[in-house]
Amino acid sequence: MTHTYQLTGMTCGGCENKVKSNLLVLPDITSVEVSKDTNSATISMDKHIGLDTLQQALGGTDSKYQISATHHNETLEEAKSWAETYKPILLIFGYVTAIALVVSWQGNGINFMVFMRIFMAGFFLTFSFFKMLNLKGFAESYAMYDIVAKKFSPWGYIYAFIELGLGLSFALNLSPTLVNWVTLIVMTISILGVLESVLNKKKIQCACLGAVFNLPMSTVTIVEDAIMIAMSAAMLILM
Repeated sequence: MTHTYQLTGMTCGGCENKVKSNLLVLPDITSVEVSKDTNSATISMDKHIGLDTLQQALGGTDSKYQISATHHNETLEEAKSWAETYKPILLIFGYVTAIALVVSWQGNGINFMVFMRIFMAGFFLTFSFFKMLNLKGFAESYAMYDIVAKKFSPWGYIYAFIELGLGLSFALNLSPTLVNWVTLIVMTISILGVLESVLNKKKIQCACLGAVFNLPMSTVTIVEDAIMIAMSAAMLILM
């Protein structure tokens, strides 16, 4: 994608060269054309980069170079970028939710216990599948932020099989009380490492879909784990 920005503060050819070189350092930017005469910068990028990031590359808010979006809606572009980044997870949740709704529809309403059980079965089976595609890659990524895997590296391998076992157990409705307790405990432990990484703003890869997709750790990962914790707790209460 290519966007043209208003960029003020350039007064000479040296300024143009400095601005261009500073912006080209950013990942995902492929080309930059700047002009002091028109106070503009035309930037091509593989994926959308926010104004805050661009401004930081130019020296921060106190820099004499100030960049702003005048030819496109920055909020809309950021929303598109977010949706594109998390497209795999959004599609998975969409498919799993649709299947759970169809299976749990009984008469004139939805059986929420069945819905939660099928949703969790689909969630765990799908996510364990992607982890199994590159088990070693997943374990290495998981050890970067999970509180257990950091100290005990085999936990990453074990965790993938736990997810597979939980998925099959929910699908077959085996020992629901035990399975929900295991889910509650395992996912609570998992979310602690995610919370630490997100709160500390660590820029690392989320291993929720294994090493197949390069997804950044973010609040989306927290929401995934929180949904599983909430559903397992709700099922234990309603049993």
